[in-house]
Amino acid sequence: QVQLVESGGGSAQAGGSLRISCAVSGDMSSRYCLGWLRQAPGLQREGVAAISAGGGRTDYADSVKGRFTISRDDAKKTMYLQMNSLEPEDTAMYYCAAERCPGSWYFPSPGAYTYWGQGTQVTVSS
Repeated sequence: QVQLVESGGGSAQAGGSLRISCAVSGDMSSRYCLGWLRQAPGLQREGVAAISAGGGRTDYADSVKGRFTISRDDAKKTMYLQMNSLEPEDTAMYYCAAERCPGSWYFPSPGAYTYWGQGTQVTVSS
């Protein structure tokens, strides 16, 4: 059982930065694989970044590689998404999510996640 609460969303100008956080609580939460996903108006939810238990492996959607960094601090029970060089296309509701780690690594689809936060809005202006 995992509970997820996002924070840190807001507005930024194109080229700016934001860091959003996800508080992760629950027994054995450090054993879960975590991810950030987003959904823009009129579009399907898509995976943005994923991180393995322990943080040893990360992966990103092509659209954010080189700009976004996912990390986790299990001592603080928090996951982060550092977003740099923001673009208007990054505007979306951002969700953190958790799943029991699969036997082999893959970039999870939204349907793979079992637990979800309620989301935090990120808006990037031109």
